[in-house]
Amino acid sequence: MGKIILRLDRVMADRKISLNELSEKVGVSNVNLSKIKTGKISAIRFSTLEAICETLTCQPGDILEYDPNAEPASDRE
Repeated sequence: MGKIILRLDRVMADRKISLNELSEKVGVSNVNLSKIKTGKISAIRFSTLEAICETLTCQPGDILEYDPNAEPASDRE
């Protein structure tokens, strides 16, 4: 079984936007966005994903990636 990898950090770097700026525009706390950015989450609300995509002018597939060869987070801890 693979795992979902979050690429928010890459998209943010491409758009040259800071965590603080994205947090303000999306309306999500820095702490929660940081967890999304580092992949330390197990779920994300569609409304949050929509707001991030709207702010960064991207598609969900730019932020989320499925790696069929990676171990799921629960197997690695």
